[in-house]
Amino acid sequence: MTIHNETAHDWPQLLLGWFRTHRRDLPWRTSPRDPYKVWVSEIMLQQTKVEAVRPYYENWLDHFPTVASLASATQEEVLRQWQGLGYYSRARNLHQAVCEVQARYGGKVPDREKDMLSLKGVGAYTAGAVLSIAYGRPVPAVDGNVLRIFSRLYLIEDNILSAKVKKEVTRLAQDVIPDDAPGDFNEALMDLGASICIPRHPRCQECPLVSCCLAHEKGRETELPVRIVKKDKPAVDITVLVVSDRQSWLIHRRPAKGLLASMWEFPNAVGKGNAGLDAAREVLKKAGIRAGSASGPVGTLRHVFSHKVWQMTIYTAPYANGTLLDKEDWQWLPQAGYTQVPWAGPHGKITAIV
Repeated sequence: MTIHNETAHDWPQLLLGWFRTHRRDLPWRTSPRDPYKVWVSEIMLQQTKVEAVRPYYENWLDHFPTVASLASATQEEVLRQWQGLGYYSRARNLHQAVCEVQARYGGKVPDREKDMLSLKGVGAYTAGAVLSIAYGRPVPAVDGNVLRIFSRLYLIEDNILSAKVKKEVTRLAQDVIPDDAPGDFNEALMDLGASICIPRHPRCQECPLVSCCLAHEKGRETELPVRIVKKDKPAVDITVLVVSDRQSWLIHRRPAKGLLASMWEFPNAVGKGNAGLDAAREVLKKAGIRAGSASGPVGTLRHVFSHKVWQMTIYTAPYANGTLLDKEDWQWLPQAGYTQVPWAGPHGKITAIV
């Protein structure tokens, strides 16, 4: 890997000067900085845009304003408040980690990197963000924005998704992070990557670092960073059978581990057409329920995960007979109370279709 080191080492001060004027007004940027609130915001911002996070963050703090309040909540309460943000393992991991903070550290978010990294769901980026922003520790927080900015600043021509590039960028960031303003430095990089040094077409004419950027000097800013294109995600056909009885829907809770763990869904099975309907009816049979003739399809949904795509076809059917054999993971949900359960991915959207 080739790293070009001609970039001026005083660029962090240029960045901080720009940040003082142009910093974004975000609800988690309170003063003084609360490590719990910083932590929550950083977990929510993983794989989710800032504007989408704002209302969820504010609602979350209304329900769980402190470590203690989140630690005392049930997983179902936590998932319900997270519903709509996706990637639900983030919420489960945060809940588990906060319970550990309550038990091991008396409700105080750890201020040492080793302790932060020991918590469920906390990686190097999250630890760096919390420690630098809330505690003033000079720890880098390297995410996609930072990798993109450094690849242009230092003309890094290797795949930024590789471990060796991330390790080298982390080293470079550690070398230049200012001891007196590490949190501002990391947040300034976040803001620069979100508004100026954006993917594909960076706004170099507005960038405070344009005089230090080797990619701009070489006219290669639109070529970088280099990313290896991922393979197409496999598509899975899913047949969903919405069974209703009077004003209630039959719903099922997914297993406690795996994709969308512990979230609620309508009965469904892998397959398409008659084969998919037969498979969905077999799921119902094992639950002790028989449905009447299916109507539909009444709609379709496409839901994209990080590793696959669900192509969902939705049918409706009336309850015919039977009694639920498992009343813990199956239930009749009053239609008027559809917001009272944490829905698995796209299943909440089905309530608007049927």
